[in-house]
Amino acid sequence: MCRVLRSSVTLPPVPPVGEVLRRYPDAGEPLACEPLDKGLLNHGYRVSTSRGSYFLKHHLDKHHLDDASGDHATIVRQHRATQQLHSLGVPVAPPLTDTQGDTVTVIDGERYALHRWVDGLHRDGAQLTTAQSRRLGALLGAVHMGLEQVMEADPPPPARGQSSDPADTFTLIDKLLTAARRLGPRDAFDELAVHRLVERRALLEQHAHRRPPTPEGSARGWVHGDFHPLNLLYKGADPVAIVDWDRLGVQPRAEEAVRAAAIFFVRPDGKLALEKVRAYARAYRRSAGAGAAELAAAVHRVWWERLNDFWILSWRYSLHDRRADPQFPAVSALAVWWTREYEAVAEAFTA
Repeated sequence: MCRVLRSSVTLPPVPPVGEVLRRYPDAGEPLACEPLDKGLLNHGYRVSTSRGSYFLKHHLDKHHLDDASGDHATIVRQHRATQQLHSLGVPVAPPLTDTQGDTVTVIDGERYALHRWVDGLHRDGAQLTTAQSRRLGALLGAVHMGLEQVMEADPPPPARGQSSDPADTFTLIDKLLTAARRLGPRDAFDELAVHRLVERRALLEQHAHRRPPTPEGSARGWVHGDFHPLNLLYKGADPVAIVDWDRLGVQPRAEEAVRAAAIFFVRPDGKLALEKVRAYARAYRRSAGAGAAELAAAVHRVWWERLNDFWILSWRYSLHDRRADPQFPAVSALAVWWTREYEAVAEAFTA
């Protein structure tokens, strides 16, 4: 029934499609099931039935992931949020309700959710015009304002702690350098990794005094948590669905806006398309009611976060997982370029 075709470190399990669909009699009889080849953490499948196409999501539990995204109450909260956002006109794909009135189907201890299939394409910033970049910023602002409305009754989790300590980062750099240099023979990726690690250590030594304080004054609120091109579907020029709400949580909202821009608008050489960033940020500030000072503080914190972050190398050398390797050249170059062009980046987000 479900052909496992994608190549990855861990192949997705074959889901019990027939048993799931029996909980949704209006969905029809299963005809085909194919795992999706996008995304790094989630197991998702396109299911074709006698009545149409659906997206089947296998919610991994906290033993699979490094957060509580698989906790039943957390999943239900995510589902409720998307249902309410949909009622506000935000483009999302909420889960269907089964015969018991639930959006989570539990089979043999595993949790599944069924969504209507949304036809659409992923588009990164290079494929967006300036006007579309402006619309993207306004959309994220609408998400944040919508979440403020629909999540009002949910108590926020504890505030986040201190920003990355450069002393800890130096220790991690040494560990990753040792791992990269031990490989033999080293390939071009390993050579680039060594170069970037040495380069980043020098940058951190130069800028360690710029470590940002805890964002106590930042406007914290519910955010999508993982807003990037693979989690937004377009039909033509129009966004039609924001997907994958696993990391719905409370953060400084402007930081999500900056983080998203750094993913959407990074070029292969690590530079940001600043004209598009400027249009996006202006629209976000208007839509979310965020001030320039709030965005400036967020730029500083996300810059520092990028300067201290080596998750792709940790996946490769500590977890022996290379799925994120293709992202490394642009991501690692961005940290260096952003440091050099700090004022220009800050201006693009705040002008």
